[in-house]
Amino acid sequence: MSYIAPLDPKQADAETAGTLEAVRKKVGMVPRLYATLAKAPAGLKGLLQISEAIAGGKLTAREREIVALAVAQANRCHYCLSAHTLLGKSAGMTVQETIQARSGLGGDARGAAIAGSAKALVEQRGQVAQRALDDFRAAGLSEEDLLEIVANVAASTLTNYANNVARTEIDFPVVPAQLVA
Repeated sequence: MSYIAPLDPKQADAETAGTLEAVRKKVGMVPRLYATLAKAPAGLKGLLQISEAIAGGKLTAREREIVALAVAQANRCHYCLSAHTLLGKSAGMTVQETIQARSGLGGDARGAAIAGSAKALVEQRGQVAQRALDDFRAAGLSEEDLLEIVANVAASTLTNYANNVARTEIDFPVVPAQLVA
């Protein structure tokens, strides 16, 4: 059961209702995350703005899903694990690749560096060791890549924390929260 219930769009002010309608038109539904975050319109607007900005970056949709899965696992966000497993599939990821991303690994060197850097950023609160940063660069990540990963980690952390606090009910196919060894 949710701790913070989603906002009923009929109860929203005109601007927030319009924002939720735009989300519905874009994705075909209003995920509970967005309806819940709509109770803090500035938070919803901020999430949508950063999401739009990072979608126009250098990282591909698949690479952004790798980040989202690694971060959701590190932050134990069951909602985002379920949502991004589905979105990862839409971005061309296999089930095995989603599991690897959640583990901070990857199917290729670049995917592994992206997942590993995202996981390290969360677990080390951004204080990633110089040696690890050097390893990520040696695996092919540029300074631009690393900074875009930071931006994606920030956006994912926002959704993870919002869902964890709100206890958002999952409205995507549910995946196991625990990684099976």
